[in-house]
Order: sequence, then C-alpha cells, then structure tokens
Amino acid sequence: MFQGKNENPDIKKLEQHTVNIRKSILVSLNAAGSGHPGGSLSMVEFLTALYFAELRHDPADPKWEKRDRVFLSKGHANPGLYAVLAETGYFPVEELLTLRKLHSRLQGHPHSVKTPGIEISAGSLGQGLGAANGAAMGLKLDGSDARVFCILGDGELQEGSVWESIMTSAHRKLDNVLAWIDYNNLQIDGKVEDVKGIAPLAGKLKAFNWHVIEIDGHSIQAHLAAFKEARATKGKPTVIIAKTVKGKGVCFMENKAEWHGVVPNKEQLADALSGLCVVNGPSKNQLENADA
Repeated sequence: MFQGKNENPDIKKLEQHTVNIRKSILVSLNAAGSGHPGGSLSMVEFLTALYFAELRHDPADPKWEKRDRVFLSKGHANPGLYAVLAETGYFPVEELLTLRKLHSRLQGHPHSVKTPGIEISAGSLGQGLGAANGAAMGLKLDGSDARVFCILGDGELQEGSVWESIMTSAHRKLDNVLAWIDYNNLQIDGKVEDVKGIAPLAGKLKAFNWHVIEIDGHSIQAHLAAFKEARATKGKPTVIIAKTVKGKGVCFMENKAEWHGVVPNKEQLADALSGLCVVNGPSKNQLENADA
C-alpha cells in the first residue's frame, strides 16, 4: 500500500523508476506495433512522483475506498500509465507486452472494467476533467479526504468541454482536484500554437479562479514541491502547468510531432534503449523476441 505524501522520498530511486518506465513504454509499444510514444514519454516524471511519493493507493486493492483517483483524460498516452501501474505492482511488468493485443487487459485506450488501476475508460479527448469533477464532488459529499488527479494534454485544451469543466471545478471550489497539463506544445498535426493557440495558458487559468503552478515537467523535485503546494491550497482547484518535451528521453523522438502516434521498429528500439540503464522491465529474452 502506498500511503502517499512521502515528504522525503529517495530521489535517486525515483529517477531509476523513470528509466524503467521509459523502457517499458518503448518495449510495449514496439511489441504492439502501434500506439503513442510521444505523449507517454513526456509525462514519466510526473507519474513517477505521483505514484511513488504522493498518491494514496494500493496495488493489491485497486478499488480501495480511501484511494486517491487518477483520471487520464488524454487516453491515447496510456502506455505511460500502464508502465507506471506495472512498476508499482498492479500487474506483472511482463504483461505490458500484451499491449493492444486481442483479449488483453491493456487495450489501446484505458479500459476501467478490465484493467486494475484504471479509473475511467478514455479516448475521446476533453472528457476527463468533467468526470474528475463528478468524482471529486461525490467524494466531498461522502466526507472523504481522497483527491482526484486529472492528466490533460495541451492540444486537448482546444476542446470546449475542457473549459466548461474548468469553470465547474472553480465554481464548486473543488480543492480536492489537481489537474496536470502536459505542455509540450506539440500535437498530432504539429505545434499547438499553430493548430489553435492556447497561450497565455497560466493567465487564462488564473482568470478562471484556479491556483496555478508552473514547473519544469521533467523535474521530480519540482513535482514534489508542487504537490505540497497543492495540498495546502484550499477553496479552489489547483493546476500544474508542466513544461515538457514530447518524446522525452529518446533523442530522435524529442520535440518531433511525427512521433505522436508512430512506434519504434526493432532497430529504433535498440537505439532508444542504448542510453538507458535498466534494472527492471521485460527480460532481455522478451526484448529480443519483441515484434519489429
């Protein structure tokens, strides 16, 4: 059981988890032959800090009543979420190799009925925060101190439904909601600001009466400090605007929109993994036999 709010986590251990998780993302996507690496790799530090130092959850009891909830609104990035769920023990790491396979629990978009640790089935962008608001209101009505975390993509903020939900969160004073925005400024069609600009994002969210925290999205320490600040904020929801790099950790993927939904072949996978020091994840034999 992870009780959450670990004020003094071992940063080196957390950093090693990020390496393991990135390897798992890459290997599972290669085995699947399809999926979304860019936006999965860009949220690894957040997921690591969240699941290993902040979130109250229990991999042995995914429906534990007192758990905090995580809503992945940008559901196409679920290889990242699956990898951290495996790393924390919700299911075997080896199961990641069944990603997108027929009858697998690990479908191409999150499936809340099949997959332990998944709170909401997702895929259609713009829906997650509204669902998170509903869960947060229900928890408050039940007198629960559990919190709700919602993961949003920056391109997703072009959806009008997101802004309706942003208004609702503030109107209902949902201080048990924390939204995390993956602000890498790239989406499937190119730069977010070229497709439909969302800047100035911090100013807009402040105007909507959110508590806004801007951080380096690849700093674990920055995330830990932001979580602490969010816990101390009462009477309004908090949003972390995380400035990230799409495809983070793989030099030929970084800051390239074309890696939004294209997976590495076997040769590219080997190149991507060559710079990673891995102590966990699928075995060498499984890696060698992964589909190209």
